[in-house]
Amino acid sequence: MMEIKGLFDTHAHLNDSRFDEDREEVLREMEEAGMLNLCVGADMESSRTGIALAEQHPGLYAAVGVHPHDASSFKETDPEQLTFWLSHPKVVALGEIGLDYYYDLSPREVQRTVFVRQLRLAHELDVPVILHIRDAHGDAIEIMQRLGRDLPRCIVHCSSASWESTQIYLKMGCMISYAGPVTFKRSVRLQEAARQVPEDRLLIETDSPYLAPEPVRGRRNDPRNVQYICRFLAELRGVTPEYLCARTRENGIRFFGLH
Repeated sequence: MMEIKGLFDTHAHLNDSRFDEDREEVLREMEEAGMLNLCVGADMESSRTGIALAEQHPGLYAAVGVHPHDASSFKETDPEQLTFWLSHPKVVALGEIGLDYYYDLSPREVQRTVFVRQLRLAHELDVPVILHIRDAHGDAIEIMQRLGRDLPRCIVHCSSASWESTQIYLKMGCMISYAGPVTFKRSVRLQEAARQVPEDRLLIETDSPYLAPEPVRGRRNDPRNVQYICRFLAELRGVTPEYLCARTRENGIRFFGLH
C-alpha cells in the first residue's frame, strides 16, 4: 500500500498487455490510495481500449492520439474518429503525439506532418495535448513556435529536455512532466531542469509499463510507482512529498479540466 495518498499519475498505459494478469489488482490499490490516472493512447487501437478501461473506473481518464512511432499508419479518417472520441466525458486530452528521432520507426517527414495535423486538430477542438519528444526538441520547438497562437495547451511528457529547452517550452505555456528517468543517477542535466520548473507547471507520471524509477528500476513499471518520482522531486526541490503530491494533483486537475 502506498504511503502518499492522492497522487496523480498523468501518463500510463494500463491497457498494455503487460497488465493483463494483475490489472484489476493494480487499479484496486490505486483507488484505495485515492489516485488519479490518465491512460494514454499510442495508436487508434490503444486509444479505443483506453477509453473502455476509463469507463469502468472513476479515477481513470483517457487520452487518444497517434504516437510518432505509428505516424506511418495515420489514416485520413483518423481525425474524424479522434474528434468523436474527444467528445467523450472521460477523454481529456489528445495524445501522445510528437516526434521520435531516437527510434525513427516512421520517416521523420511523416512524423512531422502527422504531428502538425494533430496539433491543429487539438487547437480546433480546444483540447490539451500530450507531447512525446525524443531526440527531436529542435524540430518540435520549431513546429510549435511556427503555430504561434494556434498552438494548443501542451504537456511535455516524460521530459528529457535540458533547462535551456525547458525554458522555451515554458514560454510557450507548456506543462512539464517527469517520469522515472529523472530519478536515475546519471540524469544530472534532467534533474537540474526539474529543480527549476515553476511548481504550477509541474506534473509527475510513470509512463507505465516503461521506465520504472529507482529503486524499482528494471522491473515492469506501474502507476503505484509514481510515489518514487514524487519523493525524489520533493527532495530535489526542498519540499515535502505530501506538498508535491498536492500541487501536482492540483496542476493535473486544472490542466485537464477534471471535475
